[in-house]
Amino acid sequence: MRIEKYSFGIGDRFGKEGEAQLEAIQEINKLGIPVVPVWNKSNREHTIVKTNPMAVLEEAKKAVAAKGWNNSYYVDADHIGLATVEEFINYSNFFTIDVANFIRKPVSETKKDEFVNRHAKYTGALKIPGIQEEFEVTKAYLERIADNYMLAVQEVKKIYSHIVEKKGKNNFIPEVSMDECEIAQTPLELFFILAELKYEGINVQTIAPKFTGLFAKGVDYIGDIKRLTTEFEQDVAVIQFAVKELGLPENLKLSVHSGSDKFSIYPVIRETIKKYNAGIHLKTAGTTWLEEVIGLAQAGGEGLQIAKEIYQQSVERFDELTSQYITVLNINPAELPLPEKVQHWTSKQFSDALTHDKNCPDFNPSFRQLIHVGYKIAGEMGSTFQNALETYREKIATNVKYNILDRHLKMLFGI
Repeated sequence: MRIEKYSFGIGDRFGKEGEAQLEAIQEINKLGIPVVPVWNKSNREHTIVKTNPMAVLEEAKKAVAAKGWNNSYYVDADHIGLATVEEFINYSNFFTIDVANFIRKPVSETKKDEFVNRHAKYTGALKIPGIQEEFEVTKAYLERIADNYMLAVQEVKKIYSHIVEKKGKNNFIPEVSMDECEIAQTPLELFFILAELKYEGINVQTIAPKFTGLFAKGVDYIGDIKRLTTEFEQDVAVIQFAVKELGLPENLKLSVHSGSDKFSIYPVIRETIKKYNAGIHLKTAGTTWLEEVIGLAQAGGEGLQIAKEIYQQSVERFDELTSQYITVLNINPAELPLPEKVQHWTSKQFSDALTHDKNCPDFNPSFRQLIHVGYKIAGEMGSTFQNALETYREKIATNVKYNILDRHLKMLFGI
């Protein structure tokens, strides 16, 4: 099983938007961009809203059948570890192996020496095609790489081996994720991480490093775009070099997590993958949930009241809801409107504050991010929220499709 050149992660908290999401994918295919869908949902999300991996597979199958999709599609066990991978085995064919918690945990001196000796041939000046500067690799540098990343790679090996044992080596797409750790990986670090993955026999097909700057949930990129442009281009050059140098899968590509609404860097991604004829995997998860809330607010009546209740409870339970996403949020509590004030908002006021439109003076990024992590509230509403998604289905589905197609896929590919 080999992931296609362009793939797009379409997360869905409540399993209602599969068809609308797939319609967006079909439309971009009609425009000449062969993107394949990847339904992704993490163990964290399943735990919070009380769902299970089987439901994601069922949603994907239902959408594929309803829309006559005849190409590849994938179901991603998103951000899994050794303790959580088993429940996804029978329902996923894409596994995002998350080892962020194992980064910057030093290994033994023996393991460190083995790592240095294994990669000693790269000491000195290392020239990577496509990158103008030469990298100086020293023994001390390799030792730091070992201390920062070797334990994480060993953990990838444990999880990868477990999946291979249960599913077979060629029956799933392996992705390695480091994006939710505290430190960004430089392009040179990425090369040695890939080298160690190869040594451990892990045929990774996509890799999600942590980039510089902040990829906060549901809002645009926060950081130095010029610096990110250089970094992203060098990462792609490193991957292409690693494929040839190390014998990694030819379809290996970068994966951008928390990729939803990163409008300012889509041109960076677009120009880079065009320059290198490279692939890309972009994950958008919470953006669909936000479109559900926007649709409810725009509908008025009961829908608007549900949206307001979600916000009020999100404010009251701020610490609880944000704690699991602390590395990927940029909420300024001072910018959050008082719930009592929001209770008097019109549909337009609520929608304008939540919709990601920088040209709208009422758009509130902190408001948007808090609701982004407030899906637990909606889950606890049970049938009240679920029934509302059906009552206002047409409006919500239109929003979901438009968001993915026009605000993400078309912008990403420059259409």
